[in-house]
Amino acid sequence: MSEIRNVAILGAGAIGAAFAIKFFDHPDYNTVLVAEGERKQRLEREGLIVNGKKFLIPTIDPLQTDVTQDLIIVALKYHHMDEAILKLSKLVGDQTIFLSFMNGLDSEEIIAKYYGMHNILFGISVAIDAVREGNQINFSNPGVHYFGAANNERISPNVQLVKDAFEKVGVQYKIPTDMLHDLWWKFMINVGINQSSAILRARYGIFQTQPQAQALMEALMLEVIALAKASNINLTEDDLTGWYPIMHTLSPEGKTSMLQDVEAKRKTEVEMFSGKVVSLGKELGIPTPVNQTIFQIIHVLEQNY
Repeated sequence: MSEIRNVAILGAGAIGAAFAIKFFDHPDYNTVLVAEGERKQRLEREGLIVNGKKFLIPTIDPLQTDVTQDLIIVALKYHHMDEAILKLSKLVGDQTIFLSFMNGLDSEEIIAKYYGMHNILFGISVAIDAVREGNQINFSNPGVHYFGAANNERISPNVQLVKDAFEKVGVQYKIPTDMLHDLWWKFMINVGINQSSAILRARYGIFQTQPQAQALMEALMLEVIALAKASNINLTEDDLTGWYPIMHTLSPEGKTSMLQDVEAKRKTEVEMFSGKVVSLGKELGIPTPVNQTIFQIIHVLEQNY
């Protein structure tokens, strides 16, 4: 493949929409959203409204198409992933690149279970402060999207193809040398601020100003650092400290995705965050009492919607 032309976005939330509108607005790309059933009909009827602008992006049912995609960007909620990935087989060819911007540590492994690891790239989105209500998404900071292979000391052909595409459509990106470190770093952030914001019902401004909220966030994050060290990932307390300057760039009125889920009474990604921390802790013999408590609290919140 000499260049990327066909781009499919799986997941039309904040992250998926941020990529979809960039590629859709550029004439060199055939951009589609992937959905089925009522969700497909709703996207076709209502489109996506991003910062007040409406985008009617073509939407395809993965079971009723035979157009192979060059790039599939995955930005789903965790609990939807296994079933959705399985249904993509008609979109996948030998050269199809998968790029996952999902939270957590497991999404690439789930994709590889069905399509192999050879064309999968890792991705995280940092400092995007989107608020989503239905099909309306608003953000003041579009964020920076980190991506690449596990190690990027030498840029692979697939990473170069995505880099060229991102530059053409204007996606802000970085290619870290050690992508696995950054993947764990983003996991640490999500475990900390997503979960603490959900139980405190707190916007970013609370974490920017209140030491008690920061202390809870840090207690959750320190358990991730302990797991990372035991997993030979070079994540340290300096990485935790380095989160604060980024957090202070976010709108004080902005909300984490998990807080938005709780307020909308949607299923959260708690299994991907504290659930994963507790599971890894048991596997590695490392106590994770703060995440264990948060896991229970969020499950109670979900059960009492």
